Amino acid sequence: MESTIKFSIAVDSDHRATEFRPFSISSPHMRAFHLAWLSLFSCFFSTFAIPPLLPIIREDLHLSPSDVGTAGIAAFAGSIISRLAMGPACDLFGPRLASATLSLVTAPILLSAAFISSPLSFILLRFFVGFSLANFVANQFWMSSMFSGCTVGLANGVAAGWANVGSGLTQLLMPIIFSILNTNFNLTQSASWRFAFVVPAVFQAAMALLVLAYGQDLPDGKFKTIKKEEKDSFGLFLNGITNYRGWVLGLTYGFCFGVELTMDNIIAEYFYDRFGVNMETAGVIAASFGFANWVSRPTGGVVSDELGRRFGMKGRLWGLWVVQTVAGLLCLWLGRVNSLWGSIVVMCGFSFFVQAASGLTFGVVPFVSKRSMGVISGMTGSGGTVGAVVTQLLLFSGDTKFSTQTGISLMGVMMIVSTLSLTTIYFRDGGGMFCGSSDYDYQPLA
Repeated sequence: MESTIKFSIAVDSDHRATEFRPFSISSPHMRAFHLAWLSLFSCFFSTFAIPPLLPIIREDLHLSPSDVGTAGIAAFAGSIISRLAMGPACDLFGPRLASATLSLVTAPILLSAAFISSPLSFILLRFFVGFSLANFVANQFWMSSMFSGCTVGLANGVAAGWANVGSGLTQLLMPIIFSILNTNFNLTQSASWRFAFVVPAVFQAAMALLVLAYGQDLPDGKFKTIKKEEKDSFGLFLNGITNYRGWVLGLTYGFCFGVELTMDNIIAEYFYDRFGVNMETAGVIAASFGFANWVSRPTGGVVSDELGRRFGMKGRLWGLWVVQTVAGLLCLWLGRVNSLWGSIVVMCGFSFFVQAASGLTFGVVPFVSKRSMGVISGMTGSGGTVGAVVTQLLLFSGDTKFSTQTGISLMGVMMIVSTLSLTTIYFRDGGGMFCGSSDYDYQPLA
């Protein structure tokens, strides 16, 4: 009776929600959900505000293809470091404080775009702004703390999927903001792209303040109030870092979400250069890739939960393998299509499956380790940005011998091969892809 009186949503014995109501703002579960996805949305909006303006920026700063490629790698490299640190930070301080602090620290960095004047300063800007993507780890940690196992895949999928739409919306809005400043306010092109970054920076800072003001780490209160026992930070880290399942999920996530990040970085410029569309049209096409997250990643979470109910962990793992393999095949095909409209159609199909694979991945993550959930989330999340760095460096750095379209096809091959590693995952209570229980009532490992 206590949980019925205390919460406006059905909960389990740990007061984690057993149902998901995305259009409710009831506290604490659904309020945390909305704060988490909007905060991460602002970080994606900020980080990917730069690529749609690259045709103007590269001319103004005299950037070479190598400079552009290095800057793209730098954005993801910064995220690797911060995501690894964010996992233990969530375990020790809670997702609310960890998330808001990072957003408030990185938002002013984006404003420094007004002062950059060289390729090196542009690369450093992208490196430090990329740190904000670590809020993804806090986002997933927060949802896993608020929602029970029967619905956590859906909660994680929607929270991250809706947030990732920010990477699409910024592709659409930043060229419009630039045009307004350039045309309506009579600013020069150089001044217009610099002042355009005020919008994402202010948005990100505002969301961080809302998280601090209205967020709650756990169903029963703030993290520092509930977690009274002394934390063994090294023990938490060691327990997580030695769990091989975290490494495997980090690898496969590197070639679904990592590939998605790489596409966010190159897709507008790809259509601009290959098919001769203008900057605004390229932005709209690139935006459609990110907008798919509104339904695709949540769909991955729903599928993971449903397969888990029917077939246990075996179902979750098989679902992830099938969806990510299909995404790899579509990515391979995308690089082989020579027409504008054909490329757009294949890109839309590819975006749905690659983003759904990310949702399916985080339908598995919460079951790897309850004690070191933040570390496992950080390892998996960092794997995403490592994959982005690897694909950007090997295939799209500006110094490679591959054309962009060939690089896209090779990226699809890498996706298909990496996903085979899922066959090595085995859970004591849930089994693996080829063996184990079909019962759903397996629990996260210690």
